[in-house]
Amino acid sequence: MSRRNDLESQRHSLDEISEIMNAMKTLAYMETRKLMDFIDAQQAVVNNMEAAATDFLSFHNHLLPNINAEVSVYLLIGTERGFCGDINQHLLRQFETIFRQKSPLSTPKLIVVGRKLQLLLDNDKRVTALIKGASVAEDVASVLEEVTQQLEKLQIQFGALNVYGLYQEDNSNITVKKLLPPFLSLKNTGVSFSHPPLLNLTPAEFLLALTEHYLLAALHEILYTSLMAENHRRLAHLDGAVQYLEEESQQLLRRSNTLRQEEITEEIEVILLSADSV
Repeated sequence: MSRRNDLESQRHSLDEISEIMNAMKTLAYMETRKLMDFIDAQQAVVNNMEAAATDFLSFHNHLLPNINAEVSVYLLIGTERGFCGDINQHLLRQFETIFRQKSPLSTPKLIVVGRKLQLLLDNDKRVTALIKGASVAEDVASVLEEVTQQLEKLQIQFGALNVYGLYQEDNSNITVKKLLPPFLSLKNTGVSFSHPPLLNLTPAEFLLALTEHYLLAALHEILYTSLMAENHRRLAHLDGAVQYLEEESQQLLRRSNTLRQEEITEEIEVILLSADSV
């Protein structure tokens, strides 16, 4: 009886854990549905800004900087929570590969977003800031504010910066996006229109304002995209875990039923022996 009770207790514990994980799956799924709208809207904003920059720079590409900044800053966007596979390890390996290929003259500065990624970079002297990551879409605004504050501090300290964002996308690839200085790939864009765009600002002032807005929009986009990838990986990870728990629970149920059948058989034998003795 005690063995069967132990099995029933284990099965009950597995079922409780499975219920908790199913609830986590539901929350992750709801978050992905919400993030889809945010990402679509933010990508449209970024695309429109890039289109505006293309038109502007086709007439004013001389305003783009010619000298590359000496200090590189890498914004590594990991995960705040667990149950999402090896996203953080994969991102860190990809960063080290990229960094070795670039053969930089100076040590990069790292801004690390996400508690789980921060654990992998403990005591790394390249880290200049640790920022709590977003758990839900509503957290992105506060994360963005801290990131911009840290970039502003580094800009005051070192001047012009090369800023790169590294983050996970849904296709399981790590994306590297250059955030500052922006629009360098548009420098040699040909003229698409016969007349330059009409501006209320001087071209230099317009480019500066566009750069600030573009940086904020691009940061929004990559933070939302990273959070979406995290939730998709969490869904897949939890789905596999729940399936495993259900299989283990069924196995324990079969073993418990077998023990119960043995107990019934023993009880029948006792009854028969008692009847024979009478």
